[in-house]
Amino acid sequence: MQAHEIGQITFVGSQIDDPEILPRLPQDLAALLRETNGFVLFHGGLHVRGAVRLPAWHSLRQVMEGEDALHTLYPSVASIDIPFAEDCMGDQFLLREDSVWCLRTETGELEKTANSLTEFWAAIATDACGALKFNPNLRLQPGQLLLAYPPFCTKESANGTSLKPVPALQLIHFHADLAKQIAQLPKGAQFKIEVGD
Repeated sequence: MQAHEIGQITFVGSQIDDPEILPRLPQDLAALLRETNGFVLFHGGLHVRGAVRLPAWHSLRQVMEGEDALHTLYPSVASIDIPFAEDCMGDQFLLREDSVWCLRTETGELEKTANSLTEFWAAIATDACGALKFNPNLRLQPGQLLLAYPPFCTKESANGTSLKPVPALQLIHFHADLAKQIAQLPKGAQFKIEVGD
């Protein structure tokens, strides 16, 4: 499947400057990146990372083995997982063997999303807002994700949340720290979140 067949492209990455990462990817993902080196769909609804070293927020290598490597931030992520994409809320899509898994970054929980990359792309192409759970009026700049406050994993979020665009890598680290802290709390425990500017 080609990128434009998946959905409305609103950002395309620069040319490949990290070709060494491509042999480490499944053939169908590597072929997609050779054609369109990472992209953002629907003004931020889905970001597919590219084979680039910079910008860091768009670099597949950065989240595979760089200082933002997801397997070092989340115990549920293995070093062989390929974190190829993220949704507008910062949840991460990982290729594990042939399947696509979603890392719920607020809690660190993993859930299977699709049996294959082809199935994952088809679900987005059929109903992007439903598959990715984003508002069709979403308008993020490349490199931004949405911070929900209070976080969706809290009981208080049932009363509503505010959404604020923040740099993608900043949100990944915020969520990883949140997941690490709440993992140590008993179910139903209260905690306080301090968010700086």
